[in-house]
Amino acid sequence: MALPDFKKIQQDKNAVPQWAEYLKDDEFISYSVTYKTRTYLDLFDDYILPYEKTGDIRYYVYDPIKHGALPDKKYPVTMWFHGASNSLMVKDCIMCCGAEQYASPELQQIMGNAYIIVPLANETRTEDGRILNGWSGDYIEPIMKIYNQFVEEHSETISEKFIMGASSGGYFTWKLLETNTEFFDGASPIASGYFPSYEALDRISANGVKLLIAHGKHDEMAVFDDCIAPHTEKLSQLENCLCFFPEWVYNGDGGVASVFYGFEMGQHCMINWIQHNLMFDNGKSADERLPLGFAGWIKSVCEE
Repeated sequence: MALPDFKKIQQDKNAVPQWAEYLKDDEFISYSVTYKTRTYLDLFDDYILPYEKTGDIRYYVYDPIKHGALPDKKYPVTMWFHGASNSLMVKDCIMCCGAEQYASPELQQIMGNAYIIVPLANETRTEDGRILNGWSGDYIEPIMKIYNQFVEEHSETISEKFIMGASSGGYFTWKLLETNTEFFDGASPIASGYFPSYEALDRISANGVKLLIAHGKHDEMAVFDDCIAPHTEKLSQLENCLCFFPEWVYNGDGGVASVFYGFEMGQHCMINWIQHNLMFDNGKSADERLPLGFAGWIKSVCEE
């Protein structure tokens, strides 16, 4: 599928999505996130993992101890996987994949501080707009090498280990869980078009991995009725699995999210709301089960 070049195309903030006909009279369309972007990017350090098969992998790290956290405590590690084409934005990918705001003092405080790792796939764009070399099985070995190496180097200050990602990053989150089930403590596949086998789900559940699966019911790209609805009964049977399947994906201002760059994907961009910590600007949580939002879920996993 051809994807827009976000560096060259402006968002159409006058677009009227097809799903707008289902909005209630008191609902409105919102075209912009309300948090400030490119605010915390400089807090992330730049690293390279040499790797021949996929090419060297660039990744970014937020180290809470470097930014004021106590050096004699343990902190969770969160690794975020970007969606298709986002790595082409290089360091801005930290913002696009949902991770940037989790380096903010506010969300670090809720989590009790946390390491953040953002690896980049070596994506390229063809002349017709298709994205090549995105997340695939070829990346499993080098990404786990990054994770294992990081854990070894920070063994005295690391507690629980998380992975999360949206869209193709959600696919890759599932793939890592399938192949390295015993390694992780928590995971959040978001707006993923891929769904694992029930055998894999049973294995993930049996290993005590805490899941937060997030998917909007009006997702334009990973259609809910195809990707999630057939599996809701199975998900309800899993231990430690929280399903967040809202009717609408919102921005912080309470408006239903629209993102139009040649086609509509506002309801697919659940990651924007995740980056807003699944909270509204007025302080209300998107889900009563998550009173402190997504950051609060990370904290709760660490406290169990």
